Amino acid sequence: MNLFFKKTGAGRPLIILHGLFGMGDNWATLSRAYAEKGFEVFVPDLRNHGRSPHAAEFNYSLMAKDLSEFIALNGLTKVSLIGHSMGGKVAMYFAALFPEQIDKLIIVDIGTKYYPPHHQSVLAAIHAVRPEELTSRKEAEAILRESLSEESTIQFLLKNLYWNEKEKLDWRFNLESIEKNIEEVGGALPADFHIETPSLFIAGERSGYIKVEDHAEIKKDFSTVEFAVIPDAGHWVHAENPEDFFKVSLSFLS
Repeated sequence: MNLFFKKTGAGRPLIILHGLFGMGDNWATLSRAYAEKGFEVFVPDLRNHGRSPHAAEFNYSLMAKDLSEFIALNGLTKVSLIGHSMGGKVAMYFAALFPEQIDKLIIVDIGTKYYPPHHQSVLAAIHAVRPEELTSRKEAEAILRESLSEESTIQFLLKNLYWNEKEKLDWRFNLESIEKNIEEVGGALPADFHIETPSLFIAGERSGYIKVEDHAEIKKDFSTVEFAVIPDAGHWVHAENPEDFFKVSLSFLS
């Protein structure tokens, strides 16, 4: 699958993978920061997200293969990877399936365990919008506010609204495929996966996605692993405390 991407900088290759309902653009500011430190930074949109192709099939093995193809197409070798949430699980699968293509791995606020579906409120809010019936983004924002209270989530979803060729608003993500495969998104890392890539798991202090009691389980699957907690941050670690996130991630990558 030919993924849409943006690139900045020159130097050591670094690929950043966004989370569910996200896109590469979510990482624009930090991409420039890494580029200034000597990295060639690639931020692709994963399948069924952003400007990348839509497909009925949607799972981590396929997204890891998409990434391997992306690396080959761009003539890259030994990349470092940063993956947030769903993107973190894609990065884990990639490290297990294609170890020869990876140098270092940073997993942001997601563990190896199974996460029960917990996006129901977000999916309900998305369904309530009906973008093709709207005449402005403001109307969409008002509808999202009726269902969602977190400002960060509302703004995050609004980034996905665009004017299509029929001059109607539409979502960039493939809602049908994501919803049909939502159980896949929370799936645990397969029991037979073992990852030797030097890895760093970064958690948000206010997030419950990676708990201290999860560390032992993660260590079973990762032979060389470190852990860090970013203060004053929830699940959107890189957006809520970009300064500390950048400092910790750069130290590990360097």
